[in-house]
Amino acid sequence: MLGVHDTDVELLCAVDLVNSGKDEEQLADLDALGDFVTRHRVSDVTRLTQEDLLAVHRLRERIQPLFDTSDDEAAAKIVNTLLAQAPVIPRMTSHDDHPWHLHYSYPGASLADHLAVDLGMAFGRIIASGQRERLRRCAAPGCRRVLVDMSRNRSRRYCDARTCGNRLHVAAYRQRRRAEAG
Repeated sequence: MLGVHDTDVELLCAVDLVNSGKDEEQLADLDALGDFVTRHRVSDVTRLTQEDLLAVHRLRERIQPLFDTSDDEAAAKIVNTLLAQAPVIPRMTSHDDHPWHLHYSYPGASLADHLAVDLGMAFGRIIASGQRERLRRCAAPGCRRVLVDMSRNRSRRYCDARTCGNRLHVAAYRQRRRAEAG
């Protein structure tokens, strides 16, 4: 983990959001968006509309470059744009059995504004702490998914060790076996 619980949760939400548009669209309708909100325990969301869905798709496209840039200044520019999207009104809250923590979006904010501010703050914290390189793409050939490397030694390379990582390890093993036999 990166240290601050909210940052970890928000970064994992960002990863899920970006990856929801890879391969097959996973946020295709309001039911899927509602499932996303529930899965990530996004608070203060009462009613979702088609405009919310479209706005979240636009947000997803705006945060995706954070996983590709190798430049802190470019990443900070993206974060500042996210944070400028909606007013940031920090407030203390304790909901859903969570201990006291900060929320940054204003009460009644749209889902996209809520996510833009919360995810922007999480990205801002990771950039400010000198850990932007933890935001990366999966190293498996052909995989377009993103990940946040939360390992202590910053060594995570694959979006999912059971699929991408295992597939590459099996392929390397088979290649070694062929070389030994051949």
